[in-house]
Amino acid sequence: MSLWPQRIVCLTEETTEALYLMGEQHRIVGISGFTVRPPEARKEKLKVSAFTSAKESKILELKPDLVLGFSDMQADIAADLVRAGLQVHIFNQRRVAGIFEMLHTLGRLLGVERKAEKLCEGFNDNLERARRLANSLQRRPRVYFEEWPDPMISGIGWVSDLIELAGGDDCFAELAACPDAKSRIIADPLEVVRREPDIILASWCGRKVRPEQIAARDGWGDIPAVRHGQIHEIKSPIILQPGPAALSDGVAALSRVIADWNQSQG
Repeated sequence: MSLWPQRIVCLTEETTEALYLMGEQHRIVGISGFTVRPPEARKEKLKVSAFTSAKESKILELKPDLVLGFSDMQADIAADLVRAGLQVHIFNQRRVAGIFEMLHTLGRLLGVERKAEKLCEGFNDNLERARRLANSLQRRPRVYFEEWPDPMISGIGWVSDLIELAGGDDCFAELAACPDAKSRIIADPLEVVRREPDIILASWCGRKVRPEQIAARDGWGDIPAVRHGQIHEIKSPIILQPGPAALSDGVAALSRVIADWNQSQG
């Protein structure tokens, strides 16, 4: 009998992607239906959950020896599974440092600490490249990141961290410290106007960003980002997942936008 979990259900995408990157995907027996990274996971693994709901009977049929989840949003799912006798671990990472802690903890839970360390080393290299590029730029743009349009919600902690690392200044950095979306609601849209972002980034989870709708908001025509056509979509799978995607494709996308803005300044 193995000392380490061999039948794992991942209720969110970031642990699924991390296990694939560690070469431990054979342990996964169930995943979230929202999983898109890596694409092969959708073909190979049974979908047993959404984000705030799960098919408990399906999960129990899989006989997992570990269920992995994320945040207070899955607290009720976790409680039901614990009552059913399963072992559950809920991660709660909200900053870049927390993502690295999650990956190391995952490695310890599975007995593959060296694989987790190697994965983190690669992500540290990604971030260092982004930091070097940022340091080579002439200017730091003011950046407004919009996680949702109605109500308007600014970026969560790890997004703010990556914007700063990639060479931008998050216009609502003080809200990024709030772990819950409700506390990051911008009640007055004109507050964005007053903060004069040079770049507007939007990532509306499960919904296509419409730059023209953002530009047409009352009073927003005065924002530098709107005047100069600097409204960009960052696809939600690469930036709103607190795991490998954000530390690889996510930060790379942020770096490109900020570097391109610098080039446009002459």
